[in-house]
Amino acid sequence: MESFTKVKLTGSQLRAAVQSAFGEDRVIVSAAELTGGFFNTAYDLELEDGRQVILKVAPSDETFTLSYEKNIMAAEVEALRLVAADGRIPVPAVYSYDDSRSVIPSPYFFMEKVYGQPYSEAKEGYSAVEQAEIERELGRYQRLINGIAGPRFGLFAQAAYEGTESWREAFTGMLRTLLEDARELKVALPAEEEEIWQLLEHYLPALDEVTEPRLIHWDLWNGNLFVQSGQIVSIIDWERALWGDVLMEYYFRHFEHSRPFYEGYGQSFGSPGERLRIKLYDFYLDLIMRVECDSRQYKDENHIHWASENLKESWKSFSALDSSPEA
Repeated sequence: MESFTKVKLTGSQLRAAVQSAFGEDRVIVSAAELTGGFFNTAYDLELEDGRQVILKVAPSDETFTLSYEKNIMAAEVEALRLVAADGRIPVPAVYSYDDSRSVIPSPYFFMEKVYGQPYSEAKEGYSAVEQAEIERELGRYQRLINGIAGPRFGLFAQAAYEGTESWREAFTGMLRTLLEDARELKVALPAEEEEIWQLLEHYLPALDEVTEPRLIHWDLWNGNLFVQSGQIVSIIDWERALWGDVLMEYYFRHFEHSRPFYEGYGQSFGSPGERLRIKLYDFYLDLIMRVECDSRQYKDENHIHWASENLKESWKSFSALDSSPEA
């Protein structure tokens, strides 16, 4: 999708980035911009020595981004290296990272090219049995990801959350800055901000059940899951990684209802507090998807309408909950 945040590099800028990372004698044989992402720019590059790499470029410093999107390229690199060091989860290798802005005016990194297809594109080509096995395998990988414990709660690479020992404090801060962004952008919300806080604050104590920071990918939808021959070959786009509650993960959202995923994950969630936290995170993600329509200046009216209606339904569902967190 076209997005205001995407940076377009010239041929000379591409050459400069490649030569800085791989040596001055490196020549680009072919370069193609990848169009699947919504935030960063990505290029598929083939070098004269036969190496094939992916270049990801962050928005420029002058581009307006949401508060939680600050420094998320650094977050992705940090998360990829952390998960690669664990050794049990398939992720692309990071070759180099440069945030100096001396080569091109944006942070960027090179990573291993992933082969296969995004599961979002390949899914319909698989039988129901094959889909179930892929999603079961995803559940197993998701459990491994969430099994990595962290030092604090909050987003990767954002100083505002360093040392936060309370998940309620970290999540409330994330929600507050998102609503501030919505106010600055004059986004039409399904309720007044004061009304939203009045309801949410009643339920935020349920977050106190989360006492140990766990690694959260947070954006592990089918487009960030690469498959080949019925198996998962890589998990990409870790830029939104955080230390938090495992129920923040995408496959626990209302968009997905995969029993095989839960089978692979090996755990079900149904306590009153867990159900409430799921609702909180549903609303938070739906709010992000609506606010980013304005921050990224999307032109697709159908997508904007979908995000707006989705947020309205999410708020309606959340605000219809009984006033007691134990309901």
